[in-house]
Amino acid sequence: MHDIRAIRENPDALDAALARRGEAPMSAAVLELDQARRARISAAETAQAEQNKASKEVGAAKAKGDEAEFERLRALVGEKKAEVAAMQAEAKELDAQLTDMLARIPNTPADDVPDGADEADNVEVNRWGEIPAFDFTPKEHFEIDGVAAAMDFDTAAKISGSRFVLLSGAVARIHRALAQFMINTHVDENGLTEVNPPVLVKDDAMYGTDKLPKFGEDSYRTEDGMWLVPTSEVPLTYIVADHVVEESYLPRRYTAHTLCFRSEAGSAGRDTAGMLRQHQFEKVEMVSITHPDESDAEQKRMLRCAEGILEALGIPYRTVILCTGDMGFGARRTYDIEAWVPGQNTYREISSVSTTGDFQARRMNARFKPKDGGKPQFLHTLNGSGLAVGRCLIAVLENGQRADGSVQLPEALAPYLGGKTLLGADGTLR
Repeated sequence: MHDIRAIRENPDALDAALARRGEAPMSAAVLELDQARRARISAAETAQAEQNKASKEVGAAKAKGDEAEFERLRALVGEKKAEVAAMQAEAKELDAQLTDMLARIPNTPADDVPDGADEADNVEVNRWGEIPAFDFTPKEHFEIDGVAAAMDFDTAAKISGSRFVLLSGAVARIHRALAQFMINTHVDENGLTEVNPPVLVKDDAMYGTDKLPKFGEDSYRTEDGMWLVPTSEVPLTYIVADHVVEESYLPRRYTAHTLCFRSEAGSAGRDTAGMLRQHQFEKVEMVSITHPDESDAEQKRMLRCAEGILEALGIPYRTVILCTGDMGFGARRTYDIEAWVPGQNTYREISSVSTTGDFQARRMNARFKPKDGGKPQFLHTLNGSGLAVGRCLIAVLENGQRADGSVQLPEALAPYLGGKTLLGADGTLR
């Protein structure tokens, strides 16, 4: 959410930021609505003052026995009361329109975010690991002999429809092991607090984390008006909604392993093969709540947490900073980590680590008290995948595949797989 006072003071700054994102200018429309709202408020206050004055004069007229003046003033009080109510209703409606308009304007990009139109303009900032050399043509994850029978899309489609998968046997265990490894690493080594949050949330939580109103069609809503979370960023970030915390409370660092749900309404036909893009998936999420002065450093720390998971698993990756045209609605700056997937001979996104600045905090009224006094200030919120479990499974399977249809698994998973590190071509762990 944008600060209307900042737009009044410097409307050109908003339009310049939107232009960097490829968006049309909005300040004129915002200020026109704001001016109309403020005019109704002022008019209501004037009418209220006139009503109050007439109310006092009614008593004086009655005391004097001036019946005509008494009736005139009483009628005037009624008229002013009706005027006040009407103007207040108009002001309330205009305020709702202004809030809705502001809620649909994307966040302003940080100064160091590269300008660009789409993913082709993203800038690589890091690369790790050597791309594996195979003496055979590597397969996609669902084609590997040891995986194929345990990754059942047909049965899942019979149960739930397209873009679902039924994992079984050793592949289901490897998937679970990856999530456990990620959570344990973030808690034991990265200092995050594990949370087991609800995956059904209210409108306010979706709105506060900028998923509503713009992206409602990309999420699932229940008949009683709840939402299935698109990511646990929503409940984890909303923990601090409507709170004014002490500065000493900061930073707060959370992690959660949850199911996530996305309707993918705007992505028909994209990445439909295999389990790369599913309606239901699992993700280990990281959320940080910080002091504004510390949010940029916190984003880099979170990025290293996510990169460290891939390094521990031996998965080659590259990190890019997203350009203005490819950045998410609520983000001020985003880094994507892309894992190497041999079956597609390319890097694919496995994590996004974003800072939203105070964009979400304004929407959910989350503030802190400065330790040296002064008015409460808005917090900064950050979120990142640490990592997407299904996509990590894809990367592990494809990078570890062997010519005989087996898969060499990362040593880091051995403690979670009974000491076994090989998925045989017959689908068993060894």
